[in-house]
Amino acid sequence: MRNDERFEIERAYDLLPHVVGASWACIWFRLNKIKKPTIEEFRQKTVEYFATIEKLDEAYPDEESFLEIKKYMKIRYKEEIEKILIGKNQEIEKRYSRYVDYG
Repeated sequence: MRNDERFEIERAYDLLPHVVGASWACIWFRLNKIKKPTIEEFRQKTVEYFATIEKLDEAYPDEESFLEIKKYMKIRYKEEIEKILIGKNQEIEKRYSRYVDYG
């Protein structure tokens, strides 16, 4: 698959972990009045909400022309989960710091 064929999906997976996962996690902690979750709790809750998009690849048909992009989406999804859980997604780490500092 050429880079230009997956560009939009790459950009989406650059944004979705913190836009969907961390944003919704912040709301969950705020509404439950948890001002200082641990970083592990925050990462786990972020993954929980990010997981809502796991099957997004199913929006594309099971046709040969879509198989590579669907495969890429599954791989990228798993990579993003791993990065979140081990603290390698800097946007998630920033969102955590901001939340515990400003709630």
